[in-house]
Amino acid sequence: MQSHENSDSDTSQQTEYSLLQVNGAWNRQTGGQSQKEGRLSAAKIFQRTSEHGLSWTVVSPIVFTYRVIQCHNLLDVGNDTLLCGHIEDQEELKAFRSKTKPIKRFIVIDETVNQLYGSQVTRYFEARNVLYRILPLPTTEENKSMELVTRILEEVHKFGIDRRSEPLIAIGGGVCLDVVGLAASLYRRRTPYIRVPTTLLSYIDASVGAKTGVNFANGKNKLGSYIPPVATFLDRTFIRTVPRRQVSNGMAEMLKMALMKHRGLFELLETEGRYLLDSSFQSRDKFSGCCDLEDAASLSTRIAIETMLEELAPNLWEDDLDRLVDFGHLVSPELEMKVLPALLHGEAVNIDMSFMVYVAHQKGLLTGEEKARISRCMLGLELPVWHQDCTLALVQKSLSERLKHSAGSLRMPLPKGLGCAEIFHDISDEFLCQAFKSWCDELGSS
Repeated sequence: MQSHENSDSDTSQQTEYSLLQVNGAWNRQTGGQSQKEGRLSAAKIFQRTSEHGLSWTVVSPIVFTYRVIQCHNLLDVGNDTLLCGHIEDQEELKAFRSKTKPIKRFIVIDETVNQLYGSQVTRYFEARNVLYRILPLPTTEENKSMELVTRILEEVHKFGIDRRSEPLIAIGGGVCLDVVGLAASLYRRRTPYIRVPTTLLSYIDASVGAKTGVNFANGKNKLGSYIPPVATFLDRTFIRTVPRRQVSNGMAEMLKMALMKHRGLFELLETEGRYLLDSSFQSRDKFSGCCDLEDAASLSTRIAIETMLEELAPNLWEDDLDRLVDFGHLVSPELEMKVLPALLHGEAVNIDMSFMVYVAHQKGLLTGEEKARISRCMLGLELPVWHQDCTLALVQKSLSERLKHSAGSLRMPLPKGLGCAEIFHDISDEFLCQAFKSWCDELGSS
């Protein structure tokens, strides 16, 4: 197909080519050419000729497929999930199970998680006759750096893996998953990896998206990539050994999705939040006397994951900068890095959300009772709702940075009632100051 575009200063001609593979070679063809037998790509090449020269524009759709699997007893030696749960194609799965070549796996595990589960991980791979290497690392926010990524890459290189069929495995919290994901995206330009989250925060947040990253130049996640894992394996059993504060920390991201998208989840956290915290999200044997009904732990985590995936799946690369999942993430990165390690990620996010609830109330989006309900829910989940270092100057600086990196628009997600939200592009400084004063006056003492 050819088109001609004319302007006062330029006459150009553009030709659209599709790409067909025949006998291993890709070749351009125009719509007018007779269709040959072969493999047609979704990619296009647009060739433009003008008085200034020749140019080509490539449009190449990239499709990633990854699985998120909830399972039980992931480290049970009889459970195949950790070894081949990432393989969905039945023919490929059959070939994997029938091959005689030894299976190799490189595992990065948070050193605290290793103390708790390292012997089970070792027993699993030894029982399955896997050639494995386990690398325990201190994957904390303070250590989330390129040095940690480089260390992983050096060890992976020594061990040697097939970059197509032997995925790296990350077992740990969000920092571990982010760092291993970045290492995998760099090794031989892209190596598959698997995420096994062991904290509630990583279970419902870091594990189900495509983002990887490390901190850089005193900025949170300033270096990173968008490369999803081939699979994420979710097993709430790990959360049993997570400290209470870390469970509360993860509930902040759950509350974020509730306020943005799901009133039912908010009401569940209101009524069952303390029980979920006390039980570390372990399921009751029975719920309301009927095994067909989900208990609070199963229901709340499922809704949080489903609402998160709804927002992430169509926008994995953040081409659209209007993102509801940014709620609680406008001020919190600056606050978290400033007071590190005093606040956990979810705690900083909750302080951000608490302030934004006051902004929403100031704008008339929330009633006074709704604002109070949200604050009571946060406190019931043992989350901080105010912090002395979250000053007005810090808020203004954070929002100024937001403008720079969001194409000149604030893109502020705010709740409109319980369980629904809208993106706002401009908030006056005077308005912000009024909301900040109310927030400090009412919650500062808490």
